[in-house]
Amino acid sequence: MTVGQKMHQTLASLESARADLSSFALDTQDQTAKQAFNNAANQLDSIVNTLKSRINYVEQQEPQYKVRQQQGPQQQ
Repeated sequence: MTVGQKMHQTLASLESARADLSSFALDTQDQTAKQAFNNAANQLDSIVNTLKSRINYVEQQEPQYKVRQQQGPQQQ
């Protein structure tokens, strides 16, 4: 796995965790838990934004780390 792939995999994992925390906050009636989940989701949101910035920087500086998000059909 390349550095670019690892960064994108980490980003996807963090975004998934952030979505899970937001979902937990919506599902609970406990206001203390709701606040804790929302705080954690907001912290992850900040981390996600930082990682996205880093990925963009690395991909600009080192184009070989760029991961194609969508690949079309392979030509034969």
